[in-house]
This record gives sequence, structure tokens and C-alpha cells, in this order.
Amino acid sequence: MVKQINHSKRWGRFCNWITNTENRLYIGWFGVLMIPTLLTATSVFIIAFIAAPPVDIDGIREPVSGSLLYGNNIIFGAIIPTSTAIGLHFYPIWEAASVDEWLYNGGPYELIVLHFLLGVACYLRLFNQILVLLNLSIHL
Repeated sequence: MVKQINHSKRWGRFCNWITNTENRLYIGWFGVLMIPTLLTATSVFIIAFIAAPPVDIDGIREPVSGSLLYGNNIIFGAIIPTSTAIGLHFYPIWEAASVDEWLYNGGPYELIVLHFLLGVACYLRLFNQILVLLNLSIHL
């Protein structure tokens, strides 16, 4: 019982800290979602840019490599998009038979794009939330 009270106290302090407008940096609930999604997109982009294996971009089993470890330099390095065999379907890692298949079909590209779009949407909502807290409005 004591642990549960302590846990609810801790959660209450966390909620107050996140939504407190007196903090130097306002995080808000959209910031709680934005920070991990943008960090995930950034870290996967860096790892994929350096070490992603070749991807079957055309669906004809002729992989194209874009990472630095496969001979590309910084100018010509790229994250190869999702395979046309998969199309524009949502292709999460748990749907693939193995991690190698997910990498071969361009899974990191989709992970980066979806996390980045979610992070940008959260950023825009957080920006709007800050404007509302400051009693400012945007006239379009």
C-alpha cells in the first residue's frame, strides 16, 4: 500500500513538472511524445546511413546499397527507400520473418519517415499549445 502511494506521488510530481508553465523549458504532453520519436528517427537515420545493408528497391532481387560501410561516401550515401515489393504498406519489424528480411525490404526508411512525421506533428501541436498558454493566436 505504501509503495502504491509513493508511486502515485511520483506520478503526480511528474505530471506537474511536465505541465508546469513556470519551467524554463515547457515540455507538455506533446513534448513527452515528440522527444522520443524524434530521437528514434535521428538515431535510426544515423545508424542506417552508416551501416544499413543493401535494399531491394526495385523488387527484382538486385539490392542497392546506400550506406557508408558499403562503399558510399558522405555525398552519395543515402537511406534506400522501402522496396516496391512492399509498396506503401505499413511494414513494422514484427511483421517480417526476420530482422534481415526487414532490413532487406527497407524497413529502416519507413521507421525513420513515420517517426519523423509523428515528431513533427507533435512539435506543431506543442507550438500551438505554447501559443495558447501565452494568449497568442495566429491569424491565417
